[in-house]
Amino acid sequence: MAQEHHYQVTVRWTGNRGKGTSSYTAYDRNGELLADGKATVALSADPAFLGDDSRWNPEELLLASASACHKLWYLHLCAVAGIIVEAYEDAAEGTMQEGTRGRFTQITLKPHITLRNPADADRASALHHQAHEACFIANSLNFPVDCEPTFA
Repeated sequence: MAQEHHYQVTVRWTGNRGKGTSSYTAYDRNGELLADGKATVALSADPAFLGDDSRWNPEELLLASASACHKLWYLHLCAVAGIIVEAYEDAAEGTMQEGTRGRFTQITLKPHITLRNPADADRASALHHQAHEACFIANSLNFPVDCEPTFA
């Protein structure tokens, strides 16, 4: 039987300027992401939707979740395979289309990985497919998540 894991966060809207949502421009999109024992994350909408660009928006959080999940699985698989990763940095990109039903159409992960032994690059590259197959977030999405790794 598969194990279940449950998560809880609180998303609080803090953008009421005193008139609530009396019009589209009467309120701020600002809010907070809270979870017990963790730092509060300042949230807003994408600036294209009147959000504050100094705060995280839902689209960035989705992209970050996909990237972080892949990274964690990838590091695990490298450790099991005896491949020593010394640095990992992903410049992930995502594409969202607006419309009557806006949606993400793709995410491309672009991790740059530093290996202790550069001769492990072929084996290390192959593990990205396994990481993708194991990633809980990627398995929950209904659009492609591609990976274009580079190695140093």
